[in-house]
Amino acid sequence: MDGSDLNWRLKKEKAKLDFGFGDKLASYGNVEGRYRDNQELRYSLRALELFFPDHGNVFIITDKQRPKWIKNSEIVTFVDHSELIPPHLLPTFDSANIESYIHHIPNLSERYFYFNDDVFFGKSVNVDDWFFDGGIYLSWSNEPEVIGSEVIKTSGPLANASRLSKKWLQNKKNKIDNKLLPSCTRKINKNYTHTPRTFAHSPRPMLKSLIQDIEDEVPELFALIRSTIFRQWDKPTLVSDFVLRYALAHDSALLKDYSYRYIETGKSGVKEEFDQLLDQIGSLDFFCLNDTTDNASSECQSLEDARNALQIMFPVASKFEFV
Repeated sequence: MDGSDLNWRLKKEKAKLDFGFGDKLASYGNVEGRYRDNQELRYSLRALELFFPDHGNVFIITDKQRPKWIKNSEIVTFVDHSELIPPHLLPTFDSANIESYIHHIPNLSERYFYFNDDVFFGKSVNVDDWFFDGGIYLSWSNEPEVIGSEVIKTSGPLANASRLSKKWLQNKKNKIDNKLLPSCTRKINKNYTHTPRTFAHSPRPMLKSLIQDIEDEVPELFALIRSTIFRQWDKPTLVSDFVLRYALAHDSALLKDYSYRYIETGKSGVKEEFDQLLDQIGSLDFFCLNDTTDNASSECQSLEDARNALQIMFPVASKFEFV
């Protein structure tokens, strides 16, 4: 995403007028950091090549943009929004909306990793650490406990996603217990209980068939998230919580302790966190340089610190780049 692209900005400004904002916009739903290019994609691909050289095909979802530094390659496919999303639902600037279509990418493998471009592998990848036969491994974040079952206007999007998942899964369990659903309905594990936490900002191991099954079971939730233009507090992400929690509840996911770091790059005074990251690279399973919670300018010192740290960790151009 290149938020400085003039044509893209004009499209976003028009969408803002159509959207009307009002009280619908989620916390940090339209900050500059959400659209800023701080060279994360370049370094995420370098990390991919370094730590997971047998990665297979790479699909990059974009809104009529392509970085000039990426070479043509048989293993890289650019997928435009218009190839996945129906015309009457475009444009959208909500990544939670966009990611709900990923499993519809043609020729996508049954098992795949989904990345935002600010997420990076941090050491050599063993696929068995991320997938098991018929399922995926997940991990919790270190963020505060999520209280309640109703989405809250002033709450963060991942906390609201946790609440939505809790309410839906509990409702399904109640219907199963009271024999209000068909006998063929996929059952929730009787030992499943809701954990009031959010999931880590990580590479997401995914099963295409699992997400398709979930979409078939709850088309109304997919229709809800696919109705957004910008991120809305009352329509939280599915892929980054509901899909994962559904998988846990239906024995298609297990929890795993990963080593990772999470840094908000737009904050001031994070140089020490980057220094710690440099010391740990090669031993962390993954790390995230989150840039979706600020309006920092591109000249911000912490953003320069982030670019410098990425260059130190991944100095060698990947096969995806023009040299």
